[in-house]
Amino acid sequence: MAHRQVLEALTGLLLAMFTAFLSSTIVSNALPTIIRDLHGSQSQYTWVITATLLTSTASTPIWGKLADLVSKKLLVQLAIAVFTLGSVLAGLAQSAETLIAWRALQGLGLGGLQSLVVIVIAAMISPRERGRYTGPISIVMSVATVAGPLLGGLIVDTSWLGWRWCFYVCVPFAVISLLVVQRTLNLPVVKRPIKVDYLGAGLIAGGVSTLLIWVTLAGNSFAWGSGTSWLLVGLGVVLLALAVLVESRAKEPIIPLRLFRDRTTTLATVASIAVGTALFGGAVFLGQYFQIARGYSPTAAGLLTLPMIVGSMLSSTVSGLLITKYGRWKAFLVAGSIAMAGGFGLLGTIDHTTNMVLLGVFLFVLGTGMGMTMQNLVLAVQNTVAATDLGAASSTVAFFRSLGGTVGVSVLGAVLATQVSQRTTDGLSAAGIAVPPGSGEVGIGSLNELPAALGDIVRAAYGDGTAVIFLIAGALSLITVVAILAIRESPLRTSTGLEQAAEETDAALVKS
Repeated sequence: MAHRQVLEALTGLLLAMFTAFLSSTIVSNALPTIIRDLHGSQSQYTWVITATLLTSTASTPIWGKLADLVSKKLLVQLAIAVFTLGSVLAGLAQSAETLIAWRALQGLGLGGLQSLVVIVIAAMISPRERGRYTGPISIVMSVATVAGPLLGGLIVDTSWLGWRWCFYVCVPFAVISLLVVQRTLNLPVVKRPIKVDYLGAGLIAGGVSTLLIWVTLAGNSFAWGSGTSWLLVGLGVVLLALAVLVESRAKEPIIPLRLFRDRTTTLATVASIAVGTALFGGAVFLGQYFQIARGYSPTAAGLLTLPMIVGSMLSSTVSGLLITKYGRWKAFLVAGSIAMAGGFGLLGTIDHTTNMVLLGVFLFVLGTGMGMTMQNLVLAVQNTVAATDLGAASSTVAFFRSLGGTVGVSVLGAVLATQVSQRTTDGLSAAGIAVPPGSGEVGIGSLNELPAALGDIVRAAYGDGTAVIFLIAGALSLITVVAILAIRESPLRTSTGLEQAAEETDAALVKS
């Protein structure tokens, strides 16, 4: 494809990506307001995020495998349609429970968009040339990441709109992206016998969902060592064990086990799990910290995340251009992973009184590491796998990153709830106030109803407890550093995914 054709095709894809990232981030600063309005709890706050991550995670490998078998364009359009439906229904939710349900539907479409856009880009652009397009991609991602919290904050701060428009506002973008994709994305459909591994897909989705539900509910709805807990763990492990057995025998497995024979894919997968756990699990609570612990408005909370976004945008753009110029990528991955771990470590020192300028510096360091790590991990994998496995391999990395993110949000959310409960109890005791039953859930749904003195104690508990979240995320980031150091660098290919597929087909014909 000519450079102009690639840019035209990228227009619709990037618009779809913008919509996906906007929907993911627009809720972050609006969520405290949403949960207060729906009279939700801290655990439901976490579930609104976790539900989307859970369904997007479970569906990601399925979308990726289908991209190797059927029209990528049709799949992108289907993902946009599912996402749009989920957005409309989420905006109509009348309770925290129904909001969680429709956010789960949103997640199905979101999982498709997140994996399919990367797969289509790999089909159109060679690994060596992909760096020159990293700029526009990272700008779209950064603008959406900045615009989401800002737009969400403005919406909830505008009385005549209301938080429901946080979901409705994504619908026009989704519809426009659907039309643009139809007009500009014209990829040849590789004719292959279609045999979808439905059993493997069901077992993977069921096993992952069961374990994620256990991680999310354990310690809150039931004890970690209870019979319910052991039942969920046992069921999840059995389903995943059966999935491995089925995948090892399936003709077209959802996650081909042969992918993990490749050192780069295996190590990138391990690194992605830690990246997802650290990034999703740590960053998702930033809006909560700024609003509850520091008392900023939702709009101001969005602006305060700008240092992280600017760092991510600059580092991803510059590293992409340098990778295209020199054909070397590992040094940027190593530097990015170290910066990310360092950023989380610095954020682990904050409390409810930390200087905001210093906090901005910490966020810039974190964003710089994020920008050099996330996209380049996928690039390293796509550079090593066969064309027939391009979709499965790309979605596998995204799957494990989302899996880590879902577990991270659930576990770190539970840690934060425990920290807030303990610190609130300690603060009340220090003030000579009798601790009321269930004070650990005080914070979001009933914060505005508390007397000023008690509200200050709860805000301080959130601010000081958030540091623990970042310390844990920093420790997990060290796993990413170790995994990336162990990856062997290989020269970047100069053929696109479509060209590589044609070459492999010709080679197979010659052999036969």
